[in-house]
Amino acid sequence: MNVRKFTASTSRGAWSLVREALGPDAVILSNRTVDGGVEILALAGEDMASLSDPVIEKTISENTLAALAPRHKAAQPAPLAITAGATQAAPAGEINSAELHDVMKEIRSMRGMLEMQLAELAWTDQHKREPAKSSVLREMLAAGFSASLARYLIERMPAGSDNQSGMDWIKTILTRNLATIGNENEILEKGGVYALVGPTGVGKTTTTAKLAARCVMRHGPGKLALITTDGYRIGGYEQLRIYGKILGVMVHSVKDEADLRIALDELKGKHTVLIDTVGVSQRDQMVAEQIAMLSGAGSQVKRLLCLNATSTGETLNEVVRSYMGEGLAGCILTKLDEAATIGSALDVVIRHKLNLYYVANGQRVPEDLHVANQQYLVDRAFKLKRETAPFQFNDAEIPLVMANTARAMNEKSLREVILG
Repeated sequence: MNVRKFTASTSRGAWSLVREALGPDAVILSNRTVDGGVEILALAGEDMASLSDPVIEKTISENTLAALAPRHKAAQPAPLAITAGATQAAPAGEINSAELHDVMKEIRSMRGMLEMQLAELAWTDQHKREPAKSSVLREMLAAGFSASLARYLIERMPAGSDNQSGMDWIKTILTRNLATIGNENEILEKGGVYALVGPTGVGKTTTTAKLAARCVMRHGPGKLALITTDGYRIGGYEQLRIYGKILGVMVHSVKDEADLRIALDELKGKHTVLIDTVGVSQRDQMVAEQIAMLSGAGSQVKRLLCLNATSTGETLNEVVRSYMGEGLAGCILTKLDEAATIGSALDVVIRHKLNLYYVANGQRVPEDLHVANQQYLVDRAFKLKRETAPFQFNDAEIPLVMANTARAMNEKSLREVILG
């Protein structure tokens, strides 16, 4: 492999030199303005095949330094060293730290570009050799799963699989890694103090009412207590109070950690205590304050994070990281009926190894709350009718999407996915 440098007065002229020397399939590695002209570093198209060699990084570094070193020596005078009041020239050819930083930055940039181009070529080649993997990959992306998780699983899919067996394998792995409570005894029989937390508008109050109704149906209203910390939203307390009145359960309102500690101490005889918290954006510093309040209440408060199934994977991932604190008891997936795809939500639950308690798919209390079922959710992720053609990837775009996952493959969350 040989990285070559071409210099001309204009970009058009430099590109003409590249085409004459390396042909129309040449790969442009960098393009910059130097000394009033334009400099292009390029690689012949046929040399791309050699880039899979393990010594690629060393080769790139050596060729890049060789191409750049003359320019740095010519462009900058020798640095001066001051010793004992006399000024002396530093040794010839020595590069100062700023120049070295620029060179290393350029090398890293070139390496990233080459990694992306290699990944594109690899996936294009794989599409031709293993069309079944490409088909399964397209299904995962269309269902909302992240490109990094999809690539991680596709690369480990059994060789020789056809479309159906490949999809069956993927569903089995996803189901195995989606943790659920299995039945309601975790809450309804064991009881305890549960706080529903999450951003604004995810349905915490309605979900609290649904859980409260189930507890009352199992143990009666005397065994349940409701607490709200929502003193910010207009009508927040009133909404829960109306639900409590229907169920025959008193609703207590608290403002701070001291109030919560007193309320929990008074209600320690209750079988179950449900806390409806104020909705806070994941980027608000109040999240940390809310976690501290619940953790310092003097009683073991289990936090259940409500995740909006209609949100993007990036948003959900940010929400989980913000609300994680010292650990979440689990999560509840809300607004399932409004989501066009749920793969992104399942992806985040799997990545963070959250215990999925319930899924909510409507406003009815308590009907629209169901114990999470792994197989049903994974099947639903792939069966949802998708009127999302503008947001789906075609065959030509998939290699570019996969190219951007090269560095994400080392994420700890992916390495912990159970395959067998």
